[in-house]
This record gives sequence, structure tokens and C-alpha cells, in this order.
Amino acid sequence: MAATWVEVISQRMVLKKEEPMDVWFHNENPYPFVPQDVLDRVDSVRASLPNKYCDPKIAADLFEEVLDEFMLCDDLGINVVAIEHHGGINSLFGANPLILGILARQTRRARILSLGTLISLRPDPVRVAEEYATADVISRGRLEIGFVKSGGSEMASNNANPVNNVERYWEAIDLIIKALTSHDGPFRWEGKYFTHRHVNIWPPPWQRPHPRLWAATGDPATAREVGRRGMVNVMVLRGAEGAKRAWAAYRQAREEAGLPKVSTDHFGYAAFVYVGETHEEGVEIGSKLLWFLNTSLKSAPQYSKFLPGAVPPELAPQVYRTAPKPTAQTTGTDGNGAGAGKADKSIASASQNAATLIGITAEQAMARGILFAGSPDTVYQQLMEFYDQVGGFGHLVMIGRSGFMTHAETEKGLKLFAKEVLPRLREIAPVTVG
Repeated sequence: MAATWVEVISQRMVLKKEEPMDVWFHNENPYPFVPQDVLDRVDSVRASLPNKYCDPKIAADLFEEVLDEFMLCDDLGINVVAIEHHGGINSLFGANPLILGILARQTRRARILSLGTLISLRPDPVRVAEEYATADVISRGRLEIGFVKSGGSEMASNNANPVNNVERYWEAIDLIIKALTSHDGPFRWEGKYFTHRHVNIWPPPWQRPHPRLWAATGDPATAREVGRRGMVNVMVLRGAEGAKRAWAAYRQAREEAGLPKVSTDHFGYAAFVYVGETHEEGVEIGSKLLWFLNTSLKSAPQYSKFLPGAVPPELAPQVYRTAPKPTAQTTGTDGNGAGAGKADKSIASASQNAATLIGITAEQAMARGILFAGSPDTVYQQLMEFYDQVGGFGHLVMIGRSGFMTHAETEKGLKLFAKEVLPRLREIAPVTVG
């Protein structure tokens, strides 16, 4: 059943009308107001930090500010990303579908990308399909669906088996798509991980056959499957080399499967972006975005390299005995078992990539292509240099607020970006690269 649906998805996705480069505002709504000595004591900032350190009154203010920033994007012509899925100090958006519903009702023009729901951990993918379909109808066809695998902290919190996480992920996607595209009455699903005797969701999605599909991944093995399915492949903070590797695997997989070539509209890149009035102001304020890396990525081995199934057996001794290095000798997986048995020692896993980013400086981040900051002209120049370096992409996901960046600083950066940079980016049309 899955193979048939892969073929259908791939053909339909390629036929979607492609637009000039799209920009998406990504704000995870972090909660940075935890004393440093507390952060130093916990083994994992995401998995182990007690929620007694989160003041609901402060959280309510943060929600109000961030939702106002999303509404500003709606006015400025910038799309929005309803994120996240972690739920912790780095993101108060753990209940992703709820945020989707709010944005579907309150915004009027912006497209809304869910990136996304941890479908491999949710017990009922049909319920997820219902949530997506409802948000798509409320927004009158402005929803885009992004799929993400879970990290170690989420798997621990949900008592999930990390060994079969990837299989559950793909089966859940197939079931969600089947639910979104079936309109002739109930169907039955008998899968390896999910069984449904009667599926018939109401309402169906506004968009036909379904909203556009995205997948966030960094490893070529998963990028190949994403390519076969014709989904948008978004790379998050992986730099030029990581993006080029994954997108080359995406294109190669389509060629091997005899599928049509796709344009740059099928590739997205997520990075920290801030525009100031001057280059110095942009870098000074933009460097605050690195709090996400310097603070919220702290994790413990039981949630990363020691997670069962995270490392192919042939590489396990090397990974277990050594600390991650910036020039990581790695797993060829995304940290959750994808690509096991197809290890490539030149490719960093998600956990190893995170380990190299924790102490990164603004200068280093800009050199690696994970921070674009400065004046309108210098940010545009940085983005275009990166665009040429990776062979182009059709979606820029700008992480525009994190850490102690204020609401006023965020709105100022968004307005400058929309006025001075966005019009130039919108002139970039999709191109097909072989």
C-alpha cells in the first residue's frame, strides 16, 4: 500500500504551481528566564528541567507577543511557521495543533506551515489528519503540513521505542495522506503499527488532493525518501555542505525512481536571520538568536548517542567512546535511526550536529551559514552567497526571535526585512537543477 501512495504523492506534488521564493517566520516561543545555575545542574534542558521554573503569567505574555508577531507577518506578506513540537525551555509551542487553529482563524493572508506534529509518537495518526484538515478548512486553504521525527527527549517523555521510530514515522505519514485524500466513504487500514477498521474524516481538507507536504531532515538517507515522495525538504541549521549533500541525495533518488526533476521550490533552508538599520546593529541583536544553540541544546547521552537504535551497530563503539567533535565522524542517521545500515562517516547525526553548535559564536555561525545578520544590504548579500553555494532553494525559514531578544527588536527586524530584503528575494523564481 505504501509504495502506491508514494507514487501518487510524488506525481501530484510536482504538478503544484510554483511561486517565487517564499519566506517563513519561525518563532519557537522560547522561555529563557530560568536561572543559569539551574540550567547548569540539569542533565538535559529539554527533558529534565522541572516546569516549576516556568511562570504561567510570563508564559501568557510571551504567547501574546509571539502571536502578535505572527499577525504582523500576515500584514507584511511573510508566511508563518506554527512550531514547535519539543515543548520546553526552547519552545512553549508543544501543543502544535492548537497554535495552528489560532493562526488559521486570526490570520488572513499568510500561509501557515506546521513543522510539526510528532506523528511517530502520536497514537492515532487519523486524529492528526483530522486536526490538519480542520485547520486547512478554517484557513480556507492556507495550511502546509510539515512532518518531523522526534528527538530523544520526546521519545523518553512518550515512552516510545526509538528502534522502530522511523518505520512508525513513514507509516503514520501514509495513513495521514490516505485519510486526507479519501472521499468515497470509509476505508480500512491494517498496518504494522496502526490499525483502523473505519476511517472517514470530516471535514476533508480545503486543498485537493491535500495541503503541500514538508519534511525536516538533515541526513541523506531520509532525504532520499522525501525526494521519492516529492515533499519539500527543509534543512535546519545544517550549513551549506549539509544542505548540498541532502538535496543531492533527494534529486538522485528521484532520478533513480524515474520521477520528474523538481525545482528549487522543493527545497527550504532554516536559519537565524535578523536585519538591523546598520550592519553592526543587525549583528549585535541577531547574535541573541544563538541562545537557542548555546543554552537549549544541552542534553544527556541517554537522550542522544546512547538511545537504542540511534547509531548503526558498526559505528556504535566509536561513537560511544568518543565525545562529539566539530569534524564529526558520524552515523549517517538523523539521530533517530534513519538510514541505519547505510552509514556514511562524513555525515553528522542530529545529536552530533547539535553538539558542535552549543558553543558557537556569531562570527562562526555567520561563516557556517546558520546566521544571516546585518543591514538590509549585507543580509541580502549573505543570503545570495549561500543560495549560490548550495545550488538554490525556494523557501527561506527565518528564525527571527529566540532567547532574550525583545518583542520590539523582533518587530523592528521583521519590518526592515519585509521592506528592504523580501522584495528582492521575491524576484527569485524557481529553477530546475539536475
